[in-house]
Amino acid sequence: MNEIINITKSAEEYLAKLIDDKNETDLSIRIFISDPGTPKAETCLAYCKPDEAMPDDMILNLDLVSVNIEKRSVPFLKDCEVNFDNDTFGGQLTIKAPNARLPNVSPDSSVEDRINYVIYNEINPMLESHGGEVSLVEFNTNNEAVLQFGGGCQGCGMVDVTLKDGIEKTLIEQIPEVKSVKDLTDHSIDDNAYYK
Repeated sequence: MNEIINITKSAEEYLAKLIDDKNETDLSIRIFISDPGTPKAETCLAYCKPDEAMPDDMILNLDLVSVNIEKRSVPFLKDCEVNFDNDTFGGQLTIKAPNARLPNVSPDSSVEDRINYVIYNEINPMLESHGGEVSLVEFNTNNEAVLQFGGGCQGCGMVDVTLKDGIEKTLIEQIPEVKSVKDLTDHSIDDNAYYK
């Protein structure tokens, strides 16, 4: 497990001090990545109370602190390093996660991760020629991929065709769980639209 995330001794001591200062029992640290495998990915570090831990978290028991690692984030945290550098301003905690934004999906990845993989690797490169992009808002209980368009796609007169013939077809073909695609975008705003 240690080979996935390297938490340096200085970072461990710093995190242990943060936890001590909170003065709460059984507090640990949680590491996860929001929007993993996409250009918007952010590596996040938070306090984790016992009731916030997930049953499938990976637990890293260091000498001074316990770290809960979100299972979904594990592939994206490969080669991650958490370090604390002391400096004249008291120091800085840095997290380097070189694989956080890289698409990393397998057949057992979540539906959201697989949808994002197709969006960022196949759909957005096609939309970029029109200055547009699309992002996943949610995959809901109706098996709909709810999307938000931006750039030249917002307000574009051809967006319905793009959505139905291009994006929906691509997602349904590649991800069997997706039954349909829904557009959340307000297309009345057409300042940057490619086709008006």
